[in-house]
Amino acid sequence: MVNVRTMKPIPPLLANIEEREVLRKIKKQKLYLLALLLPFILFIIGFEIGPLVAMLKDSFYADDGIQVTIQQYLTIFKSKFYLQAIQNSLVISLFSAVTSVIIAVIAAYSFTKFSQKIQNRLLMIANMTSNFEGIPLSFSYIILLGNNGLFTLLFSKLGLDIFAGFNLYSWTGLILVYIYFQIPLAIMLIYPSYQGIKKQWKEASSLLNGTALSFWIHIGIPVLLPSIAGTFSILFANAMGAYATAYALVGSNYNLLSLQIASLVSSDVSLRPQLGSAMGVLLAATMIGAMWFNERMMRRIRRDLR
Repeated sequence: MVNVRTMKPIPPLLANIEEREVLRKIKKQKLYLLALLLPFILFIIGFEIGPLVAMLKDSFYADDGIQVTIQQYLTIFKSKFYLQAIQNSLVISLFSAVTSVIIAVIAAYSFTKFSQKIQNRLLMIANMTSNFEGIPLSFSYIILLGNNGLFTLLFSKLGLDIFAGFNLYSWTGLILVYIYFQIPLAIMLIYPSYQGIKKQWKEASSLLNGTALSFWIHIGIPVLLPSIAGTFSILFANAMGAYATAYALVGSNYNLLSLQIASLVSSDVSLRPQLGSAMGVLLAATMIGAMWFNERMMRRIRRDLR
């Protein structure tokens, strides 16, 4: 080893001592950082892993909570009612995720056409809107577009039957509300990927007689694909687990997986927590499967882009 300041060789014994000192400092720093992460690790174990393990364990018990069995899962797959709940949740999650991603891709691109100051304000509004969901969002829609909502009565008095065939408390209204709270989150996730599209790429494409459409087909969209795929999986999982929004808007009138789980766990009429735990495990497995599929797709896309 050589001393950088004097450019003279360092004796082997002294070099070993300095190397040990550096390793000791690095080890001490890692322990310090690990100690700082300890509260977060305990939080994850207590509020994420703990309930998940308890739910998985309870799903293999009978209704009496004593006998170990897989009857709860058999009950779900043999019941048309519960299978319909899974199907409805998958349909609304897929439809809202796909629609929100398409709208978010266009909206995020439009953001880039404004000045940086306006972009920051638009992102701030999108961030605020992404946190507006659940019961407050459903209540706002009821006030505005319900049977006696502000816009419904206003357009009716003006003789404009815009909402004549629209029912907020139907499947269409539920999808509309889902899409509304999904779009701002999708914009926040997709917008940063546009910063990776360099201006030089557009200029090079133009010099090679490429059109704007060909640029986006061959360069722009492939660059955005990993972000779009990741956003889709997040939106899908977000819609699958949504409960408060659907409950506040339609109550138990529509058969969704999250509503059935809540009914089985907290209902005074049909209290079956073990069956609810089994449905919760299926819900978690569905979301984990979607995220795993998304990860595989993102790896393949990145490999093809190299």
